[in-house]
Amino acid sequence: MDEEYDVIVLGTGLKECILSGLLSVDGLKVLHMDRNDYYGGESTSLNLVQLWKRFKGSDKPPAELGSSRDYNVDMIPKFIMANGALVRVLIHTDVTKYLYFKAVDGSFVYNKGKVHKVPATDMEALKSPLMGIFEKRRARKFFIYVQDYNESDPKTHEGMDLTRVTTRDLIAKYGLDDNTVDFIGHALALHRDDRYLDEPAVDTVKRMKLYAESLARFQGGSPYIYPLYGLGELPQAFARLSAVYGGTYMLNKPECKVEFNEEGMVCGVTSEGETAKCKKVVCDPSYLPNKVRKVGKVARAIAIMSHPIPSTNDSHSVQIILPQKQLGRKSDMYLFCCSYTHNVAPKGKFIAFVSTEAETDNPESELKPGVNLLGPVDEIVYETYDRSEPVNECSLDNCFISTSYDATTHFGSTVDDVLNLYTKITGKVLDLNVDLSAASAAEE
Repeated sequence: MDEEYDVIVLGTGLKECILSGLLSVDGLKVLHMDRNDYYGGESTSLNLVQLWKRFKGSDKPPAELGSSRDYNVDMIPKFIMANGALVRVLIHTDVTKYLYFKAVDGSFVYNKGKVHKVPATDMEALKSPLMGIFEKRRARKFFIYVQDYNESDPKTHEGMDLTRVTTRDLIAKYGLDDNTVDFIGHALALHRDDRYLDEPAVDTVKRMKLYAESLARFQGGSPYIYPLYGLGELPQAFARLSAVYGGTYMLNKPECKVEFNEEGMVCGVTSEGETAKCKKVVCDPSYLPNKVRKVGKVARAIAIMSHPIPSTNDSHSVQIILPQKQLGRKSDMYLFCCSYTHNVAPKGKFIAFVSTEAETDNPESELKPGVNLLGPVDEIVYETYDRSEPVNECSLDNCFISTSYDATTHFGSTVDDVLNLYTKITGKVLDLNVDLSAASAAEE
């Protein structure tokens, strides 16, 4: 414990484990500590008895729910975009050899009280019941523009500089109505609110292209993949990676107090009377509460069911996005459903999450629009948790703090935070130009 390290990582949440793996691969000497005796931190996976203890205060769940150990319930459930940055990180680090993925069955959007499959290409736009016949033609033209758009080929820009033209202006050129804009912005480009409309259109076009490329990758019903046995496998896979490259792990270390020198720079971490010296600390917000501020709170429901979500073509794994406008809210609502086909529940059982950025203190009434889509549930629990973000200046204290997980059911902002922190810690950008076919061996 008395050694000196380049970096000490506190907490084994997914973000911290990815960073620990990346920094170890870079040749840094890493010590990884956690006050818990399990991996995953806030993003851990629970079996049924653990779930019951946490939400019901009892360790005796109903027998009809099946065997406790057949459950792997992710506390921060998120699907992985098949062509997205997280898959590139997995391939870059070769972590795919520790994991098996399976495609997610469906991606849906809530519109005018109904659930519809998200159209992602010009052909799907023509078939979608989301739009009338004339709107379909307009949408198809817009989708073709997006599919053909190539940042480095001005011939595909149709005279528009998308780094300057706003998304609102680009969409106006195609005359799309508000309902179409709603599903394009929130269910395809995965924006969390409507601010994107007044920002440069290039970001939205890139996000739409990523969705369509990810969808094409498996020819499935969605652009997403998800690990067998849930996301709890991911932190452990990155922990194994770190260990292979010489990283040291210590779980169940109480307190983990970060130490600072007279200049206010981090100089070590103390636990059980011993101090490990270091140049930098990476941690989640709970380890340095005086260097973060609360920025919001997430309300969510976790349900166990014996059937797929209605109106999703019997999908055993599915995301449904309920755009804010459809609900008269300031932020979107998300449904995540997974089942025994991804080995996260016993045969015949489904786990569903409904989550949103909390706007009231009553999660039950706030989440009602999403919960109503689930159909009958065997059991349901509700909770809220605070979201924090760092307020420190990394260059002044060498503390690199992750932001809390948001309400979304996909990995976009999570990976952005990791890559951003990686650049701040190392001063370089992670090269994610990898051969995506290298992951195919890890998929089923």
